[in-house]
Amino acid sequence: MYSKFSKEFQEMAKRHEELVSRKNVIDTNWYNGCFERYVDPVVTAEHIPLEWRYDLDINTNPYGMERLGINAVMNSGAVKFNGKYLLVCRIEGYDRKSFFAVAESDNGIDNFKFRKYPVLIDQTDDEDTNVYDMRLTRHEDGWIYGLFCTERKDSAAPAGDTSSAVAACGIVRTKDFDNWERLADLKTPGPQQRNVVLHPEFVNGKYAFYTRPQDGFIDAGSGGGIAWGLSDSIENAVLTDEKLVDAKIYHTVKEVKNGCGATPVKTKDGWLHIAHGVRNTAAGLRYVLYAFMTSLDDPSKVIYSPGGYFLAPWQSERIGDVSNVVFSNGMIVDEDGKVFLYYASSDTRMHVATSTIDKLCDWVKNTPADPLTSRKCVEQRIALIRKNENICY
Repeated sequence: MYSKFSKEFQEMAKRHEELVSRKNVIDTNWYNGCFERYVDPVVTAEHIPLEWRYDLDINTNPYGMERLGINAVMNSGAVKFNGKYLLVCRIEGYDRKSFFAVAESDNGIDNFKFRKYPVLIDQTDDEDTNVYDMRLTRHEDGWIYGLFCTERKDSAAPAGDTSSAVAACGIVRTKDFDNWERLADLKTPGPQQRNVVLHPEFVNGKYAFYTRPQDGFIDAGSGGGIAWGLSDSIENAVLTDEKLVDAKIYHTVKEVKNGCGATPVKTKDGWLHIAHGVRNTAAGLRYVLYAFMTSLDDPSKVIYSPGGYFLAPWQSERIGDVSNVVFSNGMIVDEDGKVFLYYASSDTRMHVATSTIDKLCDWVKNTPADPLTSRKCVEQRIALIRKNENICY
């Protein structure tokens, strides 16, 4: 018979502790001069505490079965808090429902351990069916805000259609990551709203949002890309207008749709953004990360836009629940300028890439823009080859 203290559970607990405490090291098979990848993911479904998955009571679970399984851990917001690196992870159960939980690490690259309980988010009057992909912003008003996607069934869907959904931006705030205050959902002109990021500073005395309006739950439709809007209030945030900041463009990495990732980082050169871009392929949608920079004087104005992707699925990252995808909504910058970019691969597991602010700014400022045609791309590459011809090592 099975019990909490049986040999089976003790062996399982030992394997879990070995996984969680395993040292993560830089992957020496990867190099591009801009960022480092690591051998192991930082958080996976196997990192979830056993007591979140198993009923450890012999009376109600005599065979030691997993009752509430975890399918994936992905798309995590990130912030430095009380000297620790915090991820507010999106955790998806076997039942397809996602929820949030806080994982903490002393160094940001391994030994992430979850707090005792997952985050319990209050409902609004319009009950969420699903919540996911929280972005964290430490705002100058003193609060840490979490903006996430709240999903509800489309009430206008035809009878029998049980898949159509409506996405909106939910907002919570906290000062300790234990107590969360739910605010009203963001109201925007568009019918669907996903991938919303709160700018960390007031702009003209208002709260500023990067949005991604779209016509459908999956398809962006007439949604043109990453947009920008201002609200007088955060408790009842309303955008009456959305200005296009970074457009989706034909035959690029952001051809089908694009959206903000982590909260932008303020640098001496401008606001640094890591976003995701989506294109269609014969194998389905392909998600990659790209970078751009907006002006310090006007955060809605793009001043640098390097061509191509910044980070794409690599090796085993390509395989998972939804393959050929990388997605980021969390980045931490240390006081010394070291950057921790957290990203999910294939909607399955969380990774970290490390770099520095200086390297990332160099990448964004000095990587050429996409010239948008094959001919011009070849001319661009020939110019680089000719520049290198007389350089000796």
